[in-house]
This record gives sequence, C-alpha cells and structure tokens, in this order.
Amino acid sequence: MVKLYTFYFFMSQLYSFAKEKKTAACIFKGLASFMFLLAWFTVSAQAQTTVAGKIVDQESGEGLIGASVYIKGTSSGATTDTDGNFSFQTTVPFPFTLVVSSVGYASQETIVSDASQAGAVSVTIGQSAFLADEVVVSASRRAEKITEAPSTISIINAKAIDELPSFNVGELAARQKGVDYVRSGVLGTGINVRGFNSAFNPKNLQLNDNRFSTLVATGLPLGALSTVVKEDIERIEIILGPSSALYGPNAHNGLVNTISKDPRTSQGTTIAFGAGNQNVFSARFRHAQVISKKLAFKVSGDYTEGQEFNYVDTVYNATGTRAFSELDLNRNFNSLRGEAAVYYSVNDRSDLILSYGASNSNNLGVTNAGRNQIKDWSIQYLHLRYVSPRWFAQVYHTWSFTDKTYAINQRTQNYHTFIDAGFSDAEARQRSFAEQWFASPLLPGGGLALNRGALFRDDSRRWNAEVQYNNNWGGFNVIVGAQWQRDDANSKGTYLLDNNGKGIVINQIGPYFQVEKPFLSSIGLKAVIASRFDYHDLYGFNFVPKAGLLRIGEKGTWRITYGRGIAAPTILNLEANIFGGLLLGNSQGYTLITGERIGKLQVETIQTF
Repeated sequence: MVKLYTFYFFMSQLYSFAKEKKTAACIFKGLASFMFLLAWFTVSAQAQTTVAGKIVDQESGEGLIGASVYIKGTSSGATTDTDGNFSFQTTVPFPFTLVVSSVGYASQETIVSDASQAGAVSVTIGQSAFLADEVVVSASRRAEKITEAPSTISIINAKAIDELPSFNVGELAARQKGVDYVRSGVLGTGINVRGFNSAFNPKNLQLNDNRFSTLVATGLPLGALSTVVKEDIERIEIILGPSSALYGPNAHNGLVNTISKDPRTSQGTTIAFGAGNQNVFSARFRHAQVISKKLAFKVSGDYTEGQEFNYVDTVYNATGTRAFSELDLNRNFNSLRGEAAVYYSVNDRSDLILSYGASNSNNLGVTNAGRNQIKDWSIQYLHLRYVSPRWFAQVYHTWSFTDKTYAINQRTQNYHTFIDAGFSDAEARQRSFAEQWFASPLLPGGGLALNRGALFRDDSRRWNAEVQYNNNWGGFNVIVGAQWQRDDANSKGTYLLDNNGKGIVINQIGPYFQVEKPFLSSIGLKAVIASRFDYHDLYGFNFVPKAGLLRIGEKGTWRITYGRGIAAPTILNLEANIFGGLLLGNSQGYTLITGERIGKLQVETIQTF
C-alpha cells in the first residue's frame, strides 16, 4: 500500500507540473531527485530460501550483466549484476524451474532440486540460434520472449548489423516483413510499417534507447540527422501495427526501436573505415570500458562523406510552362556524429545512465515539394535514465538547429522571376532566398516583390519525461506509467506561424497501463489489455485501447489482437507557414470568403484486428 501511494503521489506531482506549465527544469529536478528513492522499491521481501549464482556468456566466458533470472510461474527473481552474479530469496518449495533470459540470447530453463543447488546456480547461455528463442523489450516495455509478446516483431540483430558492409543501417529494414522502404539517395532511406510510405512520413514512431528520435516541428524521424553510430547498435526491434497504447501518438502504423550496446558487455575499441561508389568515405570508432564494478563508459563517432546520385529533379515555373534545373545544386554530402554515455550502478539491480549525442549534417533531403539543401543542420540531446527490474524513469532534452537550409524548388522559381524581370544574376541569387518577383506593367517599377521565402531556420527544443513501474500481483503482470512532453518549436518566422520567432509551446501528457494474465497453462493461453489516456494542448483528449489473446506453443504463437493507433497532427501540420503562405497549417480552422467553414485538423485514428 505504501508503494502504491508513493507512486500515486509522484505521478500526481508530475501531472501538476505539466498542467500548470511550470518550467522543464522543475520536472528534471523532481525526476532526478526521485530516481535515488526508487531503489527502495526494488528490495524483495525476506524469504526462507536463498537462490544465488552466476550467468555466463557462452562466447566470451564472462559474466553476463542484466540477465533476467526468475522462478517459472512466479514473480520471484532478480537481475544479474556487473559480474553476472544474482541473488534473491523465495518461499517457493523445491523442486522449481529457474528461467534465464537476456535480450539477444536464447532463454534457458534449469531445474533446482534442493537448497544446496539453489545456492550455487551456474548457467551458461549463448546467442539465440532461433527466432523463437529471442528476448525482446519493445512490445511490452520489458524483457520477454518474442513468442510471448502481444505484438508481431521483426528483429535486426547484432550479427546482421556487423555483417552489413554499408554505414547506413537503414538498408537492413528493407529486408523485414511488413516494412515499406523508400530509397531517396545515398543517405536517404525511409521506412513505414503496414501502410503507404512516402519521403515525408511521421506515422511510425522511431526511438533510440526509448528516446524519441524525431524532429520537434515536423515529427519526422531524424534519419540522416541521427546521432547513432553503426558500431554502437546492439539490435533494432520493429513492431508491426499500432503501439500507441504504451508509446503515445504517432506509434500509429508501428514502432522502430534502436537499442545501443551496454559498455559492460561490449568492452574494447573498434575502428572501421569504408569506401565505395559515389565517392563515399566513412570512418567510425567506438570505445567502451569498465572502470570499476560501479562505473563504465562508452564513446563513439562517425564521419561520412560522399556524393548523391546524379538524378534530375526538374523545377517548373508557377504556370508549369517552363522547366529549370535546380539552382546551385550541391550533391556533395557529409555528416559528423557521435555519442557518449556513463553507466553508474546504484546497486546490483539498478543503474543510472547519462548519455549525450550530437550530429551536424550537410546533404540533400527529399520532400513532397522537391528537394531541400540541408546545410549545417545540428541535433543534440542529453538523456538521463534510471533502470531497475521494477522501475524505469527517464528525462531528456533535444535540440535542433539550422539557419541555412532552404527549399531548392522555391528558391529556383524565385531566382528565375528576378532574371526574367532584368535583375542581375547576383541580385537574383541573393533575393531568391526570401522573395519572388511578380511582374505587372500596372505596378510602379514594373512589378512587386512577394514574400516567398525558401529559407528554413530551426531553433527548436523538446523536453520529455517518463516514469514506469511493473510488478506481479495475484498472477497478473501489471505495467503502469506516464509520459510528459513539452515542444518548443521555433522557425525564426521562416516556415511556422511562430509569432515571428517567439516560438510555439505545446504540452502533452499520457498515463498508460497494461495488464497480462496467463491462464490454462496446459495450452499456454495469455490475455492482454492496455489503455492510454492522452491529453494534448491543441487536439485535446484521446483514449487508446489495446487487447489481445495469445496461445503460446513450443514452436510458435497464435495471436488474436485488437489495437487502436492515433496519428496526432504535427506542429508543421498545425502551424505551417511555408513559402509566404502558399502552404498553411490548420490548427484553428478557416472561414472562406463564401462563408464555408473548414474545420481544424483532427487526430487520425486507425483500428486493426
């Protein structure tokens, strides 16, 4: 009862902060101080029998950190420490079956017959040879066998990533079932899950280590702007179908979760060089080291350059009667990215993880309105996590900045209107970033300069916080949690209705829960229900349910599932002001000259069976 009251008190305080729109610093401070209190909740009750031992990696012969060890059919268990050791107490009578599992490894069962065996358990596990043996974390936000997950999941494992000769891990997604893949250049790869794809697709949510990997204003995946280095990727889990109940808006068609390596299980230094067609050159490194039983760190970096494919993306004038080549097209691309993280073990069963990442990119970006010349677009994040068998909490801050990126199509159109009006090449190039010349003999000077800005500036920030708790009560496995997000989108008046650079601030909060109940163990049935209650400053309240019935067999699983996903309009959809008003967002609705009313954008929903 004390645990439940404390959890309720903390969640109510988090909600109050968001509701009253207090500063993000307050939320960060509250979460950071509370993280240390969470260790109290991980202490198990004293029992009669001590179960202890060590879990060893078959390939390296070293202790395996973070492996889950529990008694089958109960909630009694523990997680291995930095040396692979575990210990917990239980009242379960002998004999019982001990289950060992870890992400990317085959799960293994061991029968424990008496107290002497229970006090000296030794289990060696290896990488999973069969898909059914793999352990995943994305479907229910906790470790479970892929056959027991309430969603269909595709996995890109470490072996496939290591064997890929390219630096672009996105290419592997093209080989996964249920995934639509778009190739829009050497760097440009886009994916969608169970739905129509495009180069401008925000409908499948992408995460890195449970952190949203999306741009603030557009909601688009970071893609080529990502900070992740290939050599630091442990695995990629792709959930097919709606996942909004646990992950929130825009896990609409599915979810892609990229999981990085733990420095305590992947020590050492890796250096990689690559070269290929299109003048591609890539240099990458990663170093991970354990400093002590409580402290470890890792750092990675990547520099890649090359030249985009030489294909023609024709630009037409406003009437479609003339065609032009793209003005000042630069096909050369380069990117510099890197990440660093420190892992601190609060105790043998819980960790604090602080990570930072940054990237700077120059390349061509394909959109539905032609290509963008992306110039010095930088992404940064700072991420703090608390991880234990029962609790997960995180807070992170994301920055996005560019002041030189521009739409090639619009700038090319603008340029030729000035040239046709007799302006010099130098003046036409300079004014083409912001203006278009409208020629008319009826106007003084023969025409008028219209606002048709091609320049995209971005100085946006996002705050995210989340806390989650899971436990077993009476044979029910329960997950409860809440997410909070604060977007501060700022285009400096270039492509958003952001009060000429004052910014657009939007808050949203979403409590959620999931309950699982195994029953009729002789035939392996399990029922799952989940719900999310999402509130957004602009589009209001949404209820997102999910339900499933699983029959888990030795060689596979039958699933009957129902899910609802929501795709919330992005800030760009709601507040766009592109090319001087040629494209406008719709957060409030419009009344036409004729008196006809155009309603505001609503949340898109999808239901699947």
